[in-house]
Amino acid sequence: MKKKILELLGRAIEAAFIDGSLCRAEAPIIEIELPREENHGDYATNIAMILAKTQKKSPRLVAETIMNHLHCNGILEKVDLAGPGFINFFVKKDLWVTLLEEVDLKGDAYGRSDLGSGQRVQVEFVSANPTGPLHIGHGRGAAVGDVLSRILEATGHAVVKEYYINDAGNQMANLGKSVYFRYLELLGQSVSLPDGCYRGDYIIELARTMLDRHGAALQSTTPEEVIPLFTDYAAGIIMEGIKEDLRIFGVEFDCYFKESELHKDRGVFNLLETLRSRAFVYEQEGALWFKSTAFGDEKDRVVIRETGEPTYFAGDIAYHKNKYERGFDKVIDIWGADHHGYIPRMSAGIQALGRSRDDLKIVLVQLVNLLRNGVPVAMSTRAGEFVTLREVIDEVGADAARYNFLMRRSNSHLDFDLEIAKKQSDENPVYYVQYAHARIVNILKTAADRGYGVPRYGEINAGLLTEPEEHELVKMIDRYPELIEGCALSLEPHRITFYLNGLAALLHSYYNKHRVVSDDGELTKARLFLVYSIGVVLRSALGLLGVAAPDRM
Repeated sequence: MKKKILELLGRAIEAAFIDGSLCRAEAPIIEIELPREENHGDYATNIAMILAKTQKKSPRLVAETIMNHLHCNGILEKVDLAGPGFINFFVKKDLWVTLLEEVDLKGDAYGRSDLGSGQRVQVEFVSANPTGPLHIGHGRGAAVGDVLSRILEATGHAVVKEYYINDAGNQMANLGKSVYFRYLELLGQSVSLPDGCYRGDYIIELARTMLDRHGAALQSTTPEEVIPLFTDYAAGIIMEGIKEDLRIFGVEFDCYFKESELHKDRGVFNLLETLRSRAFVYEQEGALWFKSTAFGDEKDRVVIRETGEPTYFAGDIAYHKNKYERGFDKVIDIWGADHHGYIPRMSAGIQALGRSRDDLKIVLVQLVNLLRNGVPVAMSTRAGEFVTLREVIDEVGADAARYNFLMRRSNSHLDFDLEIAKKQSDENPVYYVQYAHARIVNILKTAADRGYGVPRYGEINAGLLTEPEEHELVKMIDRYPELIEGCALSLEPHRITFYLNGLAALLHSYYNKHRVVSDDGELTKARLFLVYSIGVVLRSALGLLGVAAPDRM
């Protein structure tokens, strides 16, 4: 329906202004939205207020001009002018139910589109250093990245999911040192962990395994010689644990890319030399600097330290160059919110490579406040007291964890109460939505027991769906495809949970008020097709979230 109204509105604006006082090149992008209040219609637009600037007229006068050129074409009941210049659209009520035919035609493909036209997109997410188990912050990033990838695939994009393994640098060296010193401690030596070392119990377990494998032999080797052995072993074991946790969480990556690949054959240094030849890299005070201010960053950034070692930023430029060389049209990075200040320099980096600013999108993910019955659960990765993602999955299940991680906009803080996530009641959002699907399956089974199969759209009298709740449910079903496209364009997967919460609430309310299977055969068939259509949408949306749509609860 939204697309139909956009077409009508576009033709009206063209007839009213284009080739007159407004050329096509100046025409703004037309947007319509859902009004906050029901009496303001089914859709509304502020396009008159946008056009008022170029037309040098009041927004209300521009709106009246548009409305005078608007042909309702049997779609609109009426069009209202409101406030300073909003145009409100009221769709004919009997038209909404005809849109259910689209569900019948597309079946389980309902909601999918070719919006992306095969555009190649790489989504890089999680990418946690293999220095310890994943915590719930990583879990939220995993859920956001995986669901966003599913949404992009559903809208016609060719998506590759990638995990960047930081297997070089100080953090990995500190991991090796941590296990090495715990190994010496197990051999009875009195040691003090240096600053930057990891202190969790998992470090002790890794050290104990090294002791079992090598005995005391490694203590007679110099730290410089033996610590890389501890680093490689610990990183390998931790990475396998990370992959297993993600698999249980329903996240599978297409590619694992190691940072060390970038440094082969002096790859990072060669790239910086190329940028230096283009005057984007210069030397100052014994270090090499990238001229990120040339692309809007607040200051230039060091890429080679005075010690001759490349910075993380230098590696990141090389990594993104590698991404584009692999043929991706767009790159999406899912980062923790603490990396917000890193965005301008990374944007500068890809522009220096000759890419457009829009070829890189960054999605920030805020921290999770883990609660138990409203009381915060303490987390500290350094002290080794953190709650791992695996512990959360084991306690509440992958479905509840994924759904809860997506209950808020990714750049907003999230409260995750473990006890609520386990409840089998309407307090638990994922249970409430899954129960809606199970309820539909039960309705269809009951109908089958009474001789009613699921009818095709052409076999029902859609005009019998006249109840207000039915009208709202049909509108929700129609808005599902535009919701998915909106999620893809905005990179906001949380919109799906908002939508599902509303759809489930409408269904439960409808079920409690109206009988689907009744003595009225024609009405029964119409309502069966309605609930079947809701089931299609619930399964699709839950599938995009990576959450099961159970047949019974």
